[in-house]
Amino acid sequence: MALNTSRSGELYVKACTLLPGGVNSPVRAFRSVGGHPLYFKLGKGSHIIDEDGNDFIDYCMSWGPLILGHADNDVVKAIQKVAENGTSFGAPHEGEISIAEMVVNAFPSIEKVRFVNSGTEATMSAIRLARGFTGKSKIIKFDGCYHGHADHLLVAAGSGLATFGMPDSAGVTKNAAKDTIVVKYNDIDALHQVLSHNDDIACCIMEPVCCNYGLILPENDYLHKVRQLCTQHNVLLIFDEVITGFRLARGGAQERFGVHADITTLGKIIGGGLPVGAYGGKAEIMAKVAPDGPVYQAGTLSGNPIAVAAGIATLQKLVPSAYQKLEELGKYFEEQMKPVVSRYNGKMLFVRFASIFALYFSKDETITTVDQVKESNMQQFAQFHRLMLERGVYLSPSGYEVGFLSLAHSKDDIDATIKAIDESLALVLG
Repeated sequence: MALNTSRSGELYVKACTLLPGGVNSPVRAFRSVGGHPLYFKLGKGSHIIDEDGNDFIDYCMSWGPLILGHADNDVVKAIQKVAENGTSFGAPHEGEISIAEMVVNAFPSIEKVRFVNSGTEATMSAIRLARGFTGKSKIIKFDGCYHGHADHLLVAAGSGLATFGMPDSAGVTKNAAKDTIVVKYNDIDALHQVLSHNDDIACCIMEPVCCNYGLILPENDYLHKVRQLCTQHNVLLIFDEVITGFRLARGGAQERFGVHADITTLGKIIGGGLPVGAYGGKAEIMAKVAPDGPVYQAGTLSGNPIAVAAGIATLQKLVPSAYQKLEELGKYFEEQMKPVVSRYNGKMLFVRFASIFALYFSKDETITTVDQVKESNMQQFAQFHRLMLERGVYLSPSGYEVGFLSLAHSKDDIDATIKAIDESLALVLG
């Protein structure tokens, strides 16, 4: 059942002579699952085909933005139509207004929005805005939440319940990290302790649902309690909804949980698969952004016509019935997984929320902390990943990443996936 990946192997060897690690983003390198990355030439609907002709049901979905599936006809047509009139102007165009209106209408907490080119840009800019608005310098982030690769966000927790962070990457200086405080996600007491003993905190930035360290859901009223503490201490709350925005609901996690952030960052889906990001909030806060205010942020290709067109075409199709279908697919997936999970009780765990899912090789019955994810058996995941590839299912090549359903996935896809999971688990777990 071994795959023929000879052409991908040849491409990888050549890529390693030209690109660091042969890739343009570390997680693509297959280092944690073994072997070399696959090189893809075609994606349509829920499937992708690599350079060797192997056909896979895809649950990476370009790490989340392809909520309509690969090469959606309406998105492709929108890109083609706009590209014929010009790929970039470096000047305003009507599409920017149209997509901004869609975002503002979807998120009650956003009255004005600024578009950028990536999620990293969005979170970096949002934090600068929070500092400029409050006049404070320190920020709080939560262990397990990823917000891009800006220096002050590549920070790991120090020792103790809640401490000033330490650099989590070479090239990040202690000075870059010193204004970032890391607390545990789902630990409201840790947040209360920090906020009660520091009056120089500009913002808390968090993924309302952790999707970059497995799938960790907020416990009970955790998000509401975070909101209350931030309000109480005059600290801005930033929700990083780069993944959850327009995926958990049209209004993202804020709609799903009924909690409003002061600043929201978006990405992924609002570009329809093209590079894009955004940050927005109340008009009073956004008034600080240049050219209206003193917080400088710029981008030559921000709001470029092609990404905007893809985003508009995508958002136009995310109507209530689309989310209903995604929820039904998610429930079907979960129901079909139950007998599989029951056979391996105490050895693995399947978690789903809306159209996002994760599979852990863990003895735990629930996952609520990063420490639990760290304790999962990543060697077993690596073996599982290879077996799933052999059975025609493509998962993100890391046990710390989540999977995504799209509107292009079918129950037949899920049935085939369940069969592959069952067969693969039998070999991994016996």
